Amino acid sequence: MKVGFIGLGTMGSSMAYNALQGGNEMVVHDIRREAATRHLEAGAEWADTPRDVAAASDIVFTSLPGPVEVEAVALGEEGTFQGLSEGKVYFDLSTSTPNLIRRIHEEGAARGIHVLDAPVSGGPEGARTRNLAIWVGGDKEVFDRCKPVLDSIGDKAYYVGPIGCGAVAKLVHNCAGYMIQCALAEVFTMGVKAGVEPMALWQAVRKGASGRRGPFEGLAQHLLPGKFDPPDFALRLARKDVDLAVGVGREYDVPMKIANIALQELTEALNRGWGERDSRVAMLLQEERSSVEVRVDEDELRRVLEEERAQG
Repeated sequence: MKVGFIGLGTMGSSMAYNALQGGNEMVVHDIRREAATRHLEAGAEWADTPRDVAAASDIVFTSLPGPVEVEAVALGEEGTFQGLSEGKVYFDLSTSTPNLIRRIHEEGAARGIHVLDAPVSGGPEGARTRNLAIWVGGDKEVFDRCKPVLDSIGDKAYYVGPIGCGAVAKLVHNCAGYMIQCALAEVFTMGVKAGVEPMALWQAVRKGASGRRGPFEGLAQHLLPGKFDPPDFALRLARKDVDLAVGVGREYDVPMKIANIALQELTEALNRGWGERDSRVAMLLQEERSSVEVRVDEDELRRVLEEERAQG
């Protein structure tokens, strides 16, 4: 398939170049023609508009700053939809909204155009080195057919589910990361102001349970299977630890907004009579408020974890 690529910014430039180096014919466009210099030197063709890119390509990728740009490039007067025809494929690699890509998908479906959302994660270095996750939502058959092109862009192309699911997964991932970042800033300022040298503190916490594993790994032990008994670490003890940390923050005049929210959650769970259950049982409170249950069959969880271990 001939690949079109629109948006040659910090991420898009490297992704497009890797797709080109992967042996794909390519036509490119950006609001700055100079952004395409190395791509053109490597054999890519230039197109003056997104419409021209789409007309000359079998599969089109966009990598854009946000929803406003995605909508304009896809649906504008000289947008990709003016050049796409039945059977062609459009992937949006941008971080955008699930509702927008679902609307674009609906318009594409009426014309026989395959639309998939495929936001990426790995940062500029990951884009450069292909150490890049690509979370795809849309038609599974189209994903499978286009996976060789996706694999030339990133090494972890993963089908998440129907249209919009890739966008949701990306927002969950990024929002979680920045929430954790804010929490770490809070506790590290507390720790340093309470007398621990920053390097020593950083090295110490990396050796603890939370420091040795990724933030999402523990979900497979408790929340996803819904297992909170017997406890790995009792709620009453976790609540005590957070209360002590908040106390140190008060002593040293360090604001602890996020820690106080955590303390409130653990206290509410404790008042439910869950003190001897696993500390992660407090996550059930959010399930109740959201009217949704986050559960995965234990056998399915075990299968996925065993496959990951086998892959190293």
